[in-house]
Amino acid sequence: MAKPTPCDLAGLSVLVTRPSEQAANLSEAIQAARGRPISFPALEILGPADKKAARSELAKLAQVDLLIFVSSNAVRYAFPLLPDNMPLEQPIAAIGKATAQALEDVGLDATLQPKDSMDSEGLLALSQLQDVSGQRIIIIRGNGGRETLKQTLELRGASVSYVEVYRRQLPKRNPSNLIRSWPQMVETVIATSNNILDNLFTLLGEEGSALLQQTPLLVVSQRMAEYAAERGCENIYIANSALDTHVVETLCEINGVLEV
Repeated sequence: MAKPTPCDLAGLSVLVTRPSEQAANLSEAIQAARGRPISFPALEILGPADKKAARSELAKLAQVDLLIFVSSNAVRYAFPLLPDNMPLEQPIAAIGKATAQALEDVGLDATLQPKDSMDSEGLLALSQLQDVSGQRIIIIRGNGGRETLKQTLELRGASVSYVEVYRRQLPKRNPSNLIRSWPQMVETVIATSNNILDNLFTLLGEEGSALLQQTPLLVVSQRMAEYAAERGCENIYIANSALDTHVVETLCEINGVLEV
């Protein structure tokens, strides 16, 4: 039986900018709600630069007090590298509902996750992370990214290290056809990370960026909304999380406004 859809998107054209290997389910959900997804991956995800080193660090989980996954990509690329004898009671934190869902999909449970703000600040606000003196914490992430989580946990007394299990890079894409047909083709844009949004501006150039700034933009956190506003985006909507269901629900909201 097909899953019920939250609304009829009535042909709403949506630019889906997730990496190509992760966009399929979201595009299917948009199509199920009678929307029209347009694929334009603005981020390319690769495996770790040094898989052996990542595997070696993850083999030390018995000595770790907390494992933090910063994204669903962190789960996806770390899982094949995790030790077979991973401690059954290993405390695990997830930033956001999509990350927690990715953990559940591979048989792991997030014992800590933010309830409101789906970002580092939301995780850091949890009572369990206020006093981490003497704890050893591993943050699983991609290359680069924000330092807020690590720096704050260290200030609170923890020993924190990174294990980078994937790499993000700007894809090679020619946006000329998209820019040329943007007014007829793109009614809404989805960006689920600041990295994706930055890459969009880079790929689209000056002409395309002006179009992006004027188009309804769906993001997945308040922090992202503030960042998008700083980059000149004028019409921003915030989904409850990066989960496909929440994204489609917000597309319904956008479509309702556009139809008025």
